[in-house]
Amino acid sequence: MNENRYAENHSKNLAAIIAELKDEIKDFVQTRVEMFKSEVRETLDAWKTAVPLAAVAVVLLVTAYLLLTIAVVALVAVAFWNNPYHWFFAFLIVGVVWSIGGGILGWMALHEFQSKGLFPKKTIEVLKADKMWIQSEAGDPV
Repeated sequence: MNENRYAENHSKNLAAIIAELKDEIKDFVQTRVEMFKSEVRETLDAWKTAVPLAAVAVVLLVTAYLLLTIAVVALVAVAFWNNPYHWFFAFLIVGVVWSIGGGILGWMALHEFQSKGLFPKKTIEVLKADKMWIQSEAGDPV
């Protein structure tokens, strides 16, 4: 009889431990999901304002770029005015200069994207720390 009571108490304790563990895991996952959602929401809110402004800025800058490029081509064409191919040389020279500048700036932009990354950094760092904590608690690598 005493053994039955011990087994009954032991099973209740085990059930309570399992329920508590389940609640802890649920809270743990829910906290991480909410943190990720919050970071994504903040990013999207910033983008909702920035994207329309950026679109208008791009239209204006492209227009200005085209007008300034035509002005530079006309200026270079004056240098070759006596040559029958003065417009060809002007467009060629300006095109090469713009290509070199665009290539350099594109390379710099690519370098920035690669160095900054595109994922939520805080969430990734917390998840890595959680993984290391779980590994240390469990005693074997995950």
